[in-house]
Amino acid sequence: MHNNPIQTASAPSAIGPYSQAVRAGQTVYLSGQIPLDPDTGELVDGDFEARVQRVFGNLRAVCEAAGGSLADVVKLNIYLTDLARFAEVNAIMAEVFDEPYPARAAVQVSALPTNVDVEMDGVAVVAQSY
Repeated sequence: MHNNPIQTASAPSAIGPYSQAVRAGQTVYLSGQIPLDPDTGELVDGDFEARVQRVFGNLRAVCEAAGGSLADVVKLNIYLTDLARFAEVNAIMAEVFDEPYPARAAVQVSALPTNVDVEMDGVAVVAQSY
Protein backbone atom coordinates (compact mmCIF):
# COMPACT_ATOMS: atom_id res chain seq x y z
CA MET A 1 0.00 0.00 0.00
CA HIS A 2 1.32 3.41 -0.95
CA ASN A 3 0.84 6.61 0.99
CA ASN A 4 -0.48 9.29 -1.33
CA PRO A 5 -0.31 12.94 -0.30
CA ILE A 6 -3.44 14.99 -0.87
CA GLN A 7 -3.06 18.56 -2.08
CA THR A 8 -5.69 21.12 -3.02
CA ALA A 9 -5.66 24.85 -3.61
CA SER A 10 -9.16 24.93 -2.05
CA ALA A 11 -7.59 24.61 1.41
CA PRO A 12 -4.68 26.52 2.91
CA SER A 13 -1.22 25.37 1.94
CA ALA A 14 0.73 23.58 4.64
CA ILE A 15 2.64 25.98 6.86
CA GLY A 16 5.31 23.41 7.61
CA PRO A 17 6.81 20.16 6.36
CA TYR A 18 3.60 18.13 6.14
CA SER A 19 0.83 17.24 3.69
CA GLN A 20 -2.71 18.58 3.87
CA ALA A 21 -3.68 14.91 4.11
CA VAL A 22 -2.26 11.49 3.35
CA ARG A 23 -4.28 8.68 1.86
CA ALA A 24 -3.31 5.11 2.75
CA GLY A 25 -5.70 2.76 0.99
CA GLN A 26 -9.21 3.92 1.87
CA THR A 27 -8.07 5.80 4.97
CA VAL A 28 -7.39 9.53 4.70
CA TYR A 29 -5.50 11.20 7.53
CA LEU A 30 -6.44 14.88 7.58
CA SER A 31 -3.82 17.27 8.93
CA GLY A 32 -4.84 19.97 11.36
CA GLN A 33 -6.72 22.87 9.83
CA ILE A 34 -6.92 26.33 11.33
CA PRO A 35 -9.15 29.21 10.19
CA LEU A 36 -6.98 30.36 7.29
CA ASP A 37 -8.59 31.61 4.11
CA PRO A 38 -7.18 29.41 1.32
CA ASP A 39 -7.23 32.30 -1.16
CA THR A 40 -5.25 34.76 0.95
CA GLY A 41 -3.44 32.59 3.47
CA GLU A 42 -4.68 35.01 6.14
CA LEU A 43 -6.85 34.32 9.16
CA VAL A 44 -10.54 34.81 8.42
CA ASP A 45 -12.26 37.90 9.69
CA GLY A 46 -15.20 37.52 11.99
CA ASP A 47 -16.28 35.90 15.19
CA PHE A 48 -15.63 32.46 16.63
CA GLU A 49 -18.43 30.90 14.57
CA ALA A 50 -16.84 32.22 11.35
CA ARG A 51 -13.49 30.73 12.38
CA VAL A 52 -15.00 27.32 13.16
CA GLN A 53 -16.95 27.36 9.87
CA ARG A 54 -13.70 28.12 8.00
CA VAL A 55 -11.96 25.20 9.69
CA PHE A 56 -14.78 22.89 8.62
CA GLY A 57 -14.63 24.38 5.12
CA ASN A 58 -10.91 23.65 4.93
CA LEU A 59 -11.43 20.06 6.13
CA ARG A 60 -14.23 19.66 3.59
CA ALA A 61 -11.96 20.84 0.75
CA VAL A 62 -9.25 18.35 1.70
CA CYS A 63 -11.80 15.51 1.99
CA GLU A 64 -13.13 16.38 -1.46
CA ALA A 65 -9.61 16.43 -2.89
CA ALA A 66 -9.25 12.87 -1.57
CA GLY A 67 -12.47 11.83 -3.34
CA GLY A 68 -14.76 12.02 -0.34
CA SER A 69 -16.70 14.43 1.81
CA LEU A 70 -17.12 15.35 5.46
CA ALA A 71 -19.66 12.50 5.65
CA ASP A 72 -16.66 10.15 5.35
CA VAL A 73 -14.99 11.49 8.51
CA VAL A 74 -14.97 8.78 11.16
CA LYS A 75 -12.80 10.56 13.76
CA LEU A 76 -12.51 14.25 14.51
CA ASN A 77 -10.11 15.91 16.94
CA ILE A 78 -10.90 19.44 18.09
CA TYR A 79 -8.32 21.62 19.80
CA LEU A 80 -9.53 24.76 21.59
CA THR A 81 -7.62 27.34 23.58
CA ASP A 82 -10.80 27.87 25.64
CA LEU A 83 -12.92 24.81 26.39
CA ALA A 84 -15.76 27.15 27.41
CA ARG A 85 -16.41 27.41 23.64
CA PHE A 86 -17.20 23.69 23.46
CA ALA A 87 -20.98 24.27 23.24
CA GLU A 88 -20.50 26.66 20.31
CA VAL A 89 -18.46 24.06 18.44
CA ASN A 90 -21.12 21.43 19.18
CA ALA A 91 -23.84 23.62 17.69
CA ILE A 92 -21.85 24.23 14.51
CA MET A 93 -20.83 20.58 14.27
CA ALA A 94 -24.52 19.56 14.43
CA GLU A 95 -25.11 21.74 11.35
CA VAL A 96 -22.09 20.41 9.44
CA PHE A 97 -22.51 16.67 10.09
CA ASP A 98 -25.46 14.33 9.91
CA GLU A 99 -25.91 11.28 12.10
CA PRO A 100 -24.10 9.07 12.64
CA TYR A 101 -21.65 11.67 13.85
CA PRO A 102 -17.92 10.93 13.76
CA ALA A 103 -16.14 9.81 16.90
CA ARG A 104 -14.57 12.86 18.48
CA ALA A 105 -12.19 14.25 21.04
CA ALA A 106 -12.16 17.87 22.18
CA VAL A 107 -9.29 19.17 24.26
CA GLN A 108 -8.14 22.48 25.59
CA VAL A 109 -4.60 23.44 24.66
CA SER A 110 -2.45 26.35 25.78
CA ALA A 111 -1.67 27.58 22.26
CA LEU A 112 -2.17 26.79 18.58
CA PRO A 113 -0.29 27.80 15.41
CA THR A 114 -0.45 31.52 14.56
CA ASN A 115 -2.27 32.11 17.88
CA VAL A 116 -5.65 30.87 16.61
CA ASP A 117 -8.24 29.58 19.06
CA VAL A 118 -9.40 26.48 17.15
CA GLU A 119 -7.81 23.69 15.12
CA MET A 120 -9.20 20.36 13.92
CA ASP A 121 -7.81 17.23 12.34
CA GLY A 122 -9.35 13.89 11.60
CA VAL A 123 -9.53 10.58 9.84
CA ALA A 124 -11.85 9.74 6.94
CA VAL A 125 -12.57 6.46 5.21
CA VAL A 126 -13.12 7.07 1.49
CA ALA A 127 -14.06 4.09 -0.63
CA GLN A 128 -13.66 5.67 -4.05
CA SER A 129 -10.34 6.59 -5.56
CA TYR A 130 -9.53 10.17 -6.40
